[in-house]
Amino acid sequence: MDARALSFSVLVILIASATLANGYSPPTPPPTTVYPTVKTVEAAVEGMVYCQSCDKYGSWSLAGAEAIAGAKISIICKNHRQQVSFYKVFQTDSYGHFYGELKGLKMTPHFLDHPLHACRAKLVSSPREDCNLFSNINNALDGASLRYEEKRLKWKNYEAVVYAAGPLAFRPDHCPATTAPPPTY
Repeated sequence: MDARALSFSVLVILIASATLANGYSPPTPPPTTVYPTVKTVEAAVEGMVYCQSCDKYGSWSLAGAEAIAGAKISIICKNHRQQVSFYKVFQTDSYGHFYGELKGLKMTPHFLDHPLHACRAKLVSSPREDCNLFSNINNALDGASLRYEEKRLKWKNYEAVVYAAGPLAFRPDHCPATTAPPPTY
């Protein structure tokens, strides 16, 4: 190594050590800003699906009805221009109960786009071969309206306004002939 290179290296080392001895440290990056998490408020729908008993066929009565596990229902929402703005199928649990979040439902300030006005629950399918025809209980053929029953689910950063639908029911595809008079309304 020649003398010039050696003296340059010594000079660089001396400058660096003098700088560090005077308390210099490289600048630290600014701390990341922690923003409070935004609370999410969602809309959800829940309800029950039954198999109406044969003796109540033709009425809206669910006396003696059995809950249907694995039944499928749909939630259909239309905007104030009657265009479908949301569609999703939900399945009942082993007790015949369904719960579905309406994630992706776009609500505009227009009051007709609110879930109470815009959304309906409809029957889709029943896993029971002996009970798979649609009934019109709670106007399910046209779509059962949603009801607000002041129910909310709350967690730390989540809140759901839960609307009720139905109950909805399928009816048996074959009922034994009876001599009983037709139901009165």
